[in-house]
Amino acid sequence: RSGKLTPSQVAKNIIAVLEDCDKSTPPLRAIVQWDQEQIMLMAEASTARYRNKCTLSYLDGIPVCLKEEFKVVPYHHRVGTVYLGTEPETEDATVAKKLREAGAIIIGVSNMHELGTGTTGCNPNRYHKIPRNPYKPNHFTGGSSSGSAAAVAAGLCPVAIGTDGGGSVRIPASFCGVVGLKGTFGRISAHGSLPLSYSTVSVGPICASVADAAIVYRILAEPDPLYPYGLKQPKATLSDMCAPDLKGLKLGVDWTFFKLSDAVCALPVLSAAVEHLQSLGASVVEISLPELEEVRVAHVICILSEMRDFLQPDFNKHFQEMNLETRANLALASQFTALDYITANRQRTRSMRFLREIFSTVNCILTPGVPCTAPRIYESDLLTGSSDSTFTVRSMRFMQLGNFTGIPGIVVPIGYSTAGLPISFQVMAKWWDEAVLLRIGLKLEQFRYQTKKPSIYYDILA
Repeated sequence: RSGKLTPSQVAKNIIAVLEDCDKSTPPLRAIVQWDQEQIMLMAEASTARYRNKCTLSYLDGIPVCLKEEFKVVPYHHRVGTVYLGTEPETEDATVAKKLREAGAIIIGVSNMHELGTGTTGCNPNRYHKIPRNPYKPNHFTGGSSSGSAAAVAAGLCPVAIGTDGGGSVRIPASFCGVVGLKGTFGRISAHGSLPLSYSTVSVGPICASVADAAIVYRILAEPDPLYPYGLKQPKATLSDMCAPDLKGLKLGVDWTFFKLSDAVCALPVLSAAVEHLQSLGASVVEISLPELEEVRVAHVICILSEMRDFLQPDFNKHFQEMNLETRANLALASQFTALDYITANRQRTRSMRFLREIFSTVNCILTPGVPCTAPRIYESDLLTGSSDSTFTVRSMRFMQLGNFTGIPGIVVPIGYSTAGLPISFQVMAKWWDEAVLLRIGLKLEQFRYQTKKPSIYYDILA
């Protein structure tokens, strides 16, 4: 607004950075498709709006990227594969359309785990390659919204959009030290994304800060006639988000679950974060989250069965073109029966009822973000990919409850391990109550006494 900088200048910087970051050793591989002409067209239109003092929203002129799972004109809708999206897209997904209407500059589409089938972000195929964690380039970003988190952490853009069926927004945000918000199931339209798992996937922003996440959420969260799951939602508000304290809020902690963190070094900082929230007037209530092992198994049955159902033609026709890990996961999924799926959905009903009771006594549930820090990339991963089902299950430990029952969750970075990798904290709330997540998220940001600059970082305002 001051006129010191224009969107066009920022766009030129971004184009230079996009050229540079894939020539670096190793290449960042955060953005896998971009178009200089498209970026400049949007930036010049925004610059004119600022000049004429008629901006469209807080996002006008702000660089954003979208996970390749979304249709974005004029890019290829490859969804992390080599065989999908043979022609450029001619129609935007709803979120892409809304971002354009808000004046945002779409800088391209971001890398992702092939078909969203894993949590490392490892995708060795020719179009994608392995995105690098900006904090430690020899470590994974997390997945499946891998490039989205890497792009935000490396400074390419302050906003990226991802999808989350088993932690796919929150895991990479946690590993890359940025904020990740998974909306309530149906809150943000998934129309125009590949419907890999229709009952577990929510859409959400990955951002540089909680305030940025709130702005994006406010713009994207509303019913979409093309997306039936969110038609009956209550109005999205940011009520009390900027309240000076947390008085009156009850925070639920299941300490047995909370302490299932493999990163022993993270426990003191996670516990200190809980104390910080208490010091702001919130009260901590001990709760018991029932049947978590049943939730874990039932969520895996639901998400893999739905993905296998949707991808059955691909599995038959494009088996040889898929990454080895994708083939293994879809082959595993074929072992589940209709009876398994029905039983898993009965468990969902039970778990939702338990949560209703818990949310009648507390405003939110606190957990670590992920139970470990970002894993190492090995030479063999670059060639054949990585398939570690033990790690996949472990990384989703604190995520599955939200995907399985549809409640919203936010992860906020709160510190670093001794190796310098980010540690994050998760807050989950009842359905449609994203406002309380953002309110608590702002206070968690204050707890983080320092933000370390990643080893790969671009200042696009310089």
